[in-house]
Amino acid sequence: MTVWRLPPQGLAALRPLLRSGWVKPMLFLICLGPLAWLLRGLGLDALGANPAEFLIRATGDWTLRALCLALAVTPLRVTFGLPELARLRRMLGLFTFFYASLHLVCYAWFDMGWDLPDITADIVKRPFIWVGFTAFLLLSVLAATSFNAAIRWLGGQRWQALHRLVYAVALLAVLHFFWMRAGKQNFAEVAVYAVILGSLLGWRVRRALRRPLR
Repeated sequence: MTVWRLPPQGLAALRPLLRSGWVKPMLFLICLGPLAWLLRGLGLDALGANPAEFLIRATGDWTLRALCLALAVTPLRVTFGLPELARLRRMLGLFTFFYASLHLVCYAWFDMGWDLPDITADIVKRPFIWVGFTAFLLLSVLAATSFNAAIRWLGGQRWQALHRLVYAVALLAVLHFFWMRAGKQNFAEVAVYAVILGSLLGWRVRRALRRPLR
């Protein structure tokens, strides 16, 4: 497979930047930006007429965006020949789980008032809720096994196989978003995320099919 790479001068500029010690702290602060924006809006009463609904939807949106960024790391790393990007993938994956957790907390708090029997009944009753909850459970497994100790305990191959569950998470997340918007017949944003995630997963499928059999 032919890999397109940046010109040497482009790589020379990017690699020291990606290798520097402050890249991860900067990425951490950038990833916290949406939370800071939401908290500021909440404090200033600037989240619209229904702040609870706004927070539920916004945390869901940022979960999808973080997931897209996490899945984009490998295609960008391979396509542009930048192995240094791999060191950012774990943080993006954990922030995906972080915003998914906030999304679940906002739903359980603002929609359901922390009433566990009602939450359980709602998950069973409404397909888009149980699809989203299933995606969250899978993300929880990935987050819990994202550390080096888990890689050593599981072994490299089993760890990689387990973390391919992220592809199922992506499909479930888009389905969750689709069903949520189906009631209002508003699919424009759903289509955008579906195209982005479909392209990222399609890149992986094409790459796997092009690998020579051994």
